[in-house]
Amino acid sequence: MATFVLVPGFWLGAWAWRDVTATLRAQGHEVYPMTLTGLAERAHLAGPQVSLETHTTDIVRLIEVEDLHDVLLVGHSGGGMPVAQAADRIPDRIARVIYVESGPLPDGTAQFDTVPPEEQQRLRAVIGDGDLLPPPAWDPPADPSNLAGLDESTLSLLRERSTAQPLRTATDPVRRTGGRTAPTALVASTFPLTVVREMIAQRHPFFTGLADGPLYELPTGHWPMLSEPKALADILDLVARA
Repeated sequence: MATFVLVPGFWLGAWAWRDVTATLRAQGHEVYPMTLTGLAERAHLAGPQVSLETHTTDIVRLIEVEDLHDVLLVGHSGGGMPVAQAADRIPDRIARVIYVESGPLPDGTAQFDTVPPEEQQRLRAVIGDGDLLPPPAWDPPADPSNLAGLDESTLSLLRERSTAQPLRTATDPVRRTGGRTAPTALVASTFPLTVVREMIAQRHPFFTGLADGPLYELPTGHWPMLSEPKALADILDLVARA
């Protein structure tokens, strides 16, 4: 069976992978869900020193200390950036990088760069002089597409457990060595695969690096590990067996 390392997106910790982790382990896989520095139970470590490099090191050190090999490294949303960097640093330990609602941003591009200018201005106003990006309100009427599939109990859990994201993890650019890259796969939930393929053809920075890997569609909101955990685990199991 396969070895998975599960990296959450912004504002979340390992807890968000709980149901996916349970299903994958029941299927016989070895699974390591992660909480990155400054988030969830590690929120007390947040501060201006926490960077994209910090989160990359979190992933690399887990894989090295646990002596993991042939890893299926899963990055959700903003977790795709440190996952891309970690895979670049230790390619001999990575069998495949699986991007969930994410993609391998090219060298020199930050997550913040992919946000429209007006949204960047709004976020800058919210953040002010701080070093943390506050979580969203988790309000379905205000964000119906991203929050699709989440019931009220899950939304309440998100409001209770989500923590502010260290800002530099969104504003630091991805840095790559230019060496060997691991094979990829994509699980798309808010983008139909027809749109994803068009964006790959147009060389969109989020999806260009996925051109040679398998693409899977799981129609739901932006947080499939919470809205469709069994279906997401089944896709990850399918990737492992491919």
